[in-house]
Amino acid sequence: MLSSRQTRWLVTGASGMLGRALCERLQDSGAHVSALDRGALDVTDARAVDEAVAAAHPDLVVNCAAMTAVDAAESAETAAHRVNADGPRLLARACADTGAHLVHISTDYVFDGGPADFGTPYPEDAVPRPRTAYGRTKLAGEQAALAQHPNGTAVLRTGWLYGHHGHSFVGTMVRRATEGRTVDVVNDQFGQPTWTSDLAERIVDVARTGATGVFHATSSGQVSWHGLATEVFRLTGADASLVRPIDSSRLSRPAPRPHWSVLAHDGWTRAGLAPLRDWRTALTQALSESDRWKPYS
Repeated sequence: MLSSRQTRWLVTGASGMLGRALCERLQDSGAHVSALDRGALDVTDARAVDEAVAAAHPDLVVNCAAMTAVDAAESAETAAHRVNADGPRLLARACADTGAHLVHISTDYVFDGGPADFGTPYPEDAVPRPRTAYGRTKLAGEQAALAQHPNGTAVLRTGWLYGHHGHSFVGTMVRRATEGRTVDVVNDQFGQPTWTSDLAERIVDVARTGATGVFHATSSGQVSWHGLATEVFRLTGADASLVRPIDSSRLSRPAPRPHWSVLAHDGWTRAGLAPLRDWRTALTQALSESDRWKPYS
């Protein structure tokens, strides 16, 4: 087991919403962090990946690099595959060669999310059935990382991420609430809003315990997008009646959105860890840090 202070970290995708939250958490703890954004490391370049891992000599690599533009991936699946599948494979190979532990961030989109699954959270061993290019490429990345470095890889599936950096649904709702603007939000898609600060803390836990395998790293509980927006308005003191429910059939997007993105958390028991806290508790704390939501995303 390693403490975050003792561990040498390499974080890819370090300028993204999760990458920045993780790097802040590690730097506050005094850990040694090599934070590499897309400009510093192209995870699809095998030589660059090998050189970066060799130079940093990390104990733990966290792969936050991804093509997350769900709709764009539908017409650019080859490009998405390079980042979301080839990248994790190359990182896992480099970690296997050097003995580093890899934490790879994946997504709820590996599951179908269809109405037939409503009501039962997906366990870690549920059979993935992605419906989108994004989901297919992220699943391929999971499989590649675990195949390349089976004894040293932890895959953390998450979803509905929000944080103080970058664009997120919660950030948009904070802006709308502050402006007093009416907003239409779907009420037939359910998931688990997850604060990047909570996920960053769990990544540190994974490093400390040396956990490997597949885990679901989402907040506890569940809510619809409409329910989440309503809670943001309420917590910011805005008029929650400004959030109007609509059916997702009114929206037309290239990639279908899952109606059911609720994940089970039984995998944490084998790692000796509790599931992440309830989404309401985390959201309340996140929004209490009001100065960090400006300028709004």
